[in-house]
Amino acid sequence: MGNLDTLKLTDATRPKNQPPVVERRNKLSKKLWEQMELAKARNAGTNFTVKRFQTIKDLDGNVRSVERDKRIKPWWFTSYSGTLCVQVFYGSKALELASGKTAIEAQDLAHVVEILGLIKHEVELGTLDTAIETASHLLRSRFEMDIPKTRQMNQKSMVLGNSIPNLSSHK
Repeated sequence: MGNLDTLKLTDATRPKNQPPVVERRNKLSKKLWEQMELAKARNAGTNFTVKRFQTIKDLDGNVRSVERDKRIKPWWFTSYSGTLCVQVFYGSKALELASGKTAIEAQDLAHVVEILGLIKHEVELGTLDTAIETASHLLRSRFEMDIPKTRQMNQKSMVLGNSIPNLSSHK
């Protein structure tokens, strides 16, 4: 036990779940890494792919797992003025990096990699937690909306003989 005496032992337990803030940071950090690798590959003239497994059922009903390429959309684009801009997304929502500002100007793809690296570092420090939280609430609010299904409304209106469904009375 000579080597164990040099270590600092503790009775800590591993947490079962991480706090939601840390989970969101890790999710965005992973996506920023993918964007950085995609930008590096495009700058070098090569392809970058991430593999994922998809479960499919064949005609006989057998279920199997197939490895597929994951589609990665670049977060950079050329604006109307001709400048290269970078946006940071959490899900499908662009993060507001400053008041009313969602994009960062870049000179070229090498600069895009630098910008994404800087933003990844800031995300890991927790600087963008409020912007991530806002985007997360916006995404979750879409799932909580009480929007009637179109097909059901059309069937009700056909049964009732109405040509235009009444949306105010439907919940």
